[in-house]
Amino acid sequence: MYLTKEVKEEIFSKHGKSATDTGTSEGQIALFTFRINHLTQHLKNNRKDYNTERSLVKLVGKRRSLLDYLKKTDITRYRAIIAELGIRK
Repeated sequence: MYLTKEVKEEIFSKHGKSATDTGTSEGQIALFTFRINHLTQHLKNNRKDYNTERSLVKLVGKRRSLLDYLKKTDITRYRAIIAELGIRK
């Protein structure tokens, strides 16, 4: 499995407030970005996997809505997470 407990803890400790605080927008956005990158690599090798393609589109939508929320509430945190993860709008 590509997403183990240790990987999640590392993502949340790096981008969230702590390793156990999984509710912050930055932590969730970072986790979604990790999953999106993994699914993108999978789809490059398996281009007819339509279920994974649908999951990828749903994840991108979830991340987009979290980014929109963060932009609306706190623009500095939004700009920081965009720069840190290298996401473009």
